[in-house]
Amino acid sequence: MGAVGVVPAWGHAATSRSHLSVNAGEATDPSQKVCTVQCGRISMAVRPVSRNFYRTQEPVYKEQYFEQILDHFNFESYGNKTFLQRYLTTAKFWKKGVGPIFFYTGNEGDIWEFAQNSGFILELAEQENALVIFAEHRYYGTSLPFGKLSMQRENIGLLTVEQALADYAVLITELKKQYGARDCPVIAFGGSYGGVLSAYMRMKYPNIVAGALAASAPLLAVAGIGDPNQFFQAVTADFQSYSPACVKAVSKAFQEINDLYLRGAYDIISSEMSICKRVSSKEDVYQLFEFARSAFIIMAMMDYPYKTDFMGHFPAYPVKVGCDQILAHQDYIKGLAALIGVFYNSTGMVPCYDIYEQYRKCSDPTGCGIGLDAEAWDYQACTEINLTCSSNNVTDFFPELPFTEAMRQQYCFNKWLVHPQRDWLQTMFWGSVLTDHLRLLHGNAEWLQSRQQLLMSLLLNAYFCSAKLFGSPRTLVANDARNLEARIIHNWVKSARIERAWEKMSVGLSP
Repeated sequence: MGAVGVVPAWGHAATSRSHLSVNAGEATDPSQKVCTVQCGRISMAVRPVSRNFYRTQEPVYKEQYFEQILDHFNFESYGNKTFLQRYLTTAKFWKKGVGPIFFYTGNEGDIWEFAQNSGFILELAEQENALVIFAEHRYYGTSLPFGKLSMQRENIGLLTVEQALADYAVLITELKKQYGARDCPVIAFGGSYGGVLSAYMRMKYPNIVAGALAASAPLLAVAGIGDPNQFFQAVTADFQSYSPACVKAVSKAFQEINDLYLRGAYDIISSEMSICKRVSSKEDVYQLFEFARSAFIIMAMMDYPYKTDFMGHFPAYPVKVGCDQILAHQDYIKGLAALIGVFYNSTGMVPCYDIYEQYRKCSDPTGCGIGLDAEAWDYQACTEINLTCSSNNVTDFFPELPFTEAMRQQYCFNKWLVHPQRDWLQTMFWGSVLTDHLRLLHGNAEWLQSRQQLLMSLLLNAYFCSAKLFGSPRTLVANDARNLEARIIHNWVKSARIERAWEKMSVGLSP
């Protein structure tokens, strides 16, 4: 097969996945777009203020392991068995015994990936003299309870939200003892699924966590609340905001592929899309559609105004770069191949696409990635996490690719012999009724209300928009969000200290 489009060499695409949140901006000029969020993932395209920036100097974090309880809730199944949970720390800015603890609730991946792309915590830690801890989620990275056998059916049952939260609660408690930080308030941080967990930590363990920044956290979506078509509509709108002509070209490309499929012209599809192994069936064509759709998702998610190595190697404004690719081609299908190459062929050296190896179907229609982390996320999306998003070719520019609850149920039983509990997160973590939880900053388009005005929902996504790297290129909108979040968190720390002092005085102890 021929080369997969003409794509500049930006480096290889990562195989890890991360579940973030997307919303469509309305700006037509990519340099004026603002960061907004919606269902599932995050789209970022913001106006840069300065190109002068620097990365966190390496190494910043110390990698350590904690002997964590295997099963927090069943005393019979595993007794006192433990596993090694990885965590990262830096006390570079910490005022020992006085400064707060900033605790990142790890996502569905290697904890180093998130630590190296979450510089806002370090900036804030410097301001607040905080100890910073990044904790890895069980069953991800190297925190594997059963080693290489962790993803086997008989071993994966301990991968739950509740077990992960208990891990974090136990780890925080023990580290506070080790560091002599018993009276230091803890603020939880997290983005995407990690943001969901930081919010849940505040809800479930308010005695341990004094506040939480839940950036780009799809709290409603993962609980099965909302429009299943919203996510792909948002991805489409992100490309529309750059170029309506791009959206038309993409729609035309998908339609031409479908027409060729109906004619049985598999050779043309394979050649023009540069597929390694010739497509020869409806199943192959639909795999191709999902493979291509996944690239649009990742590009929208990584649409930073600067180059990034997070989840791959991307140029500045990858949505713009991708749209420029398809608009430079007279042949729409070849243009589509070039567009998705911004993700799948970021080196410009990939000779053809292996649509089954580079993209694998799973219980998350936005993509699980490949490898052990992908297997773990697939299981979570088959049990507690709800991700039944569908593209419909009406409100979005993708082919009609439904993923219903019935389809999810069937897939999950076939793969894992489990039946998803669709309503469990609503039952366990309040669903949309979150008004009684104080000190929760929730950055998503799922707006919340608070009668005490302490539960804040920021439409702006400062955590993932401009706080990704320490000293990253600043944006006017994201700066405002960052500054607001910093002030609020400062007040949380101050209030938590006062509350702790009153508690000690009430029992006759010196504050």
